[in-house]
Amino acid sequence: MGDWYTVGLGVGLGAAIGVLVNSLLAGRRGGLVAALAVAAGAGVLVGFLIENWDEALGGAAGGAAGVLGSVQIVAGALRRGGTRGATAVFVAVGALVLAAIAFVPFVGYLEAVALPALAARLHRRMPERYAGLRSLAK
Repeated sequence: MGDWYTVGLGVGLGAAIGVLVNSLLAGRRGGLVAALAVAAGAGVLVGFLIENWDEALGGAAGGAAGVLGSVQIVAGALRRGGTRGATAVFVAVGALVLAAIAFVPFVGYLEAVALPALAARLHRRMPERYAGLRSLAK
């Protein structure tokens, strides 16, 4: 197929790994930094397993994009009362779906772009802060 397909595959698989790693490490102190490091490292490993350095670079970029793209979803689920285990299971199923569709040509690139864009959109729609009983104090 060509080098563009294998790089896209590395990016897509890296993004799926980033989502999976973030689901496991979210909600812990230093979890985001650890998830970024682990996902980028695993993306490099997957890229080298696919072929060579350009796939490894794509896998690292995809891993970072996957972590940054799933941070809003995982943090929001945990903030709203979801347990770590159940959240990790549901997000892991989503990561498996992302890994499966990464084998479709060009979709891996779209995953790496769409995940952080989705997180930015969710962040903009999130309310600033709930007023709670402070609104009654006026």
